[in-house]
Amino acid sequence: MRRVLPEARWVKLDRSHQIFDSFFRMKTIEFPHPMFGYKPTYYGIYEDNNPARRLMVIANHDNDVAEYWEWSGRGLFPVDSSNEAYKLGINYMLYGLTH
Repeated sequence: MRRVLPEARWVKLDRSHQIFDSFFRMKTIEFPHPMFGYKPTYYGIYEDNNPARRLMVIANHDNDVAEYWEWSGRGLFPVDSSNEAYKLGINYMLYGLTH
């Protein structure tokens, strides 16, 4: 990211950020990593490093939401967690399309 946005600063996002409720209201954003159980954290980069401006980049750290998507039909992970993972992906997509 330093090459693309050299002045950008990562800001930790919490549950109150509107990206987590852009379409679906999330029950939780605490998806432990499905294989290792790490607690996830979310970071974002804002336009002009100003949290009042547009969120341009989001990063999930210690989280593998795609594992919940990939294995949702196999019964390896709890159904509620898989549903919330799908909601998170939809929220990301719709937030990106509308902001």
